[in-house]
Amino acid sequence: MVRILIKRKLGSKGQIVIPKIVRDFLGIGPEDDVIMEFIKEGVLIRPKEDPSKFVEDFCSINSGRLKEKIDLKKLIEKEVEGRFVLH
Repeated sequence: MVRILIKRKLGSKGQIVIPKIVRDFLGIGPEDDVIMEFIKEGVLIRPKEDPSKFVEDFCSINSGRLKEKIDLKKLIEKEVEGRFVLH
């Protein structure tokens, strides 16, 4: 893993600007949510992932155990129907 350090000056309102090259790399833009994680070394900033995208990506990993593709949307709908009665 390559480590890149970027120095930024804190503005008068306590804000920093995330450089365009970093925003592009992370795939974030105006109005996007980011997660700030406080770790021993400092603060880690990462894009907020859509939970359904995470599950979809996770389910798409082929470990050789799945014999067929999982339709996540149908699986969730079936689970919701089993738990709730919709009127």
